[in-house]
Amino acid sequence: MAVKIRLRRMGSKKAPFYRIVVADSRAPRDGKFVEEIGYYNPLTEPVEVKINEEKANKWLSNGAQPTDVVKRLFTNAGLTK
Repeated sequence: MAVKIRLRRMGSKKAPFYRIVVADSRAPRDGKFVEEIGYYNPLTEPVEVKINEEKANKWLSNGAQPTDVVKRLFTNAGLTK
């Protein structure tokens, strides 16, 4: 099973926010996930990002692959391997 760290779209039409979740790569974008490790709201000023570093590092060390956007969020938060 390939595990990914990716964004799950929440919120209403034209007002999205995203939860950062760990999910099976085959699961649909907003479908079943293993664990929620944070959230990202691009509409606030400044942009709001909250990541549980302990959980994120645990999943990264277990081999979970972050998507490009999540990788950028981790880098901005100073969370790269």
